[in-house]
Amino acid sequence: MPGLFDGTPLQRPVTCATCGKAMAQCACPRDQRGVVTPPAAQPARVQRERRRGKWATVVMGLDPVATDLPALAQTLRKKFATGGSVKDGEIELQGDHRDALVTHLKALGYPAKAAGG
Repeated sequence: MPGLFDGTPLQRPVTCATCGKAMAQCACPRDQRGVVTPPAAQPARVQRERRRGKWATVVMGLDPVATDLPALAQTLRKKFATGGSVKDGEIELQGDHRDALVTHLKALGYPAKAAGG
């Protein structure tokens, strides 16, 4: 993308409106349209489900493009010392970690709520 006053002595790179860095160095989370989507704009729903007699905790509502779901899932698996995966834009963890996961997501800046019973 050409910068401001491209090809002149006043040439400047295009910068991010949120962080002020050049677009090449910007690390702001963006959705598919390129709009900055911070964690506070991604309401997460955390629900527990019974699967084959065992509990599973599912995190829904996060933007799969703006949020690096595989990296977030990996940190959650390490924090809660459990297995899990990312399927269809949802993070699935083994075991019942709903309440602790809601608290942890709120600490990360996501407006998380417990869903289901």
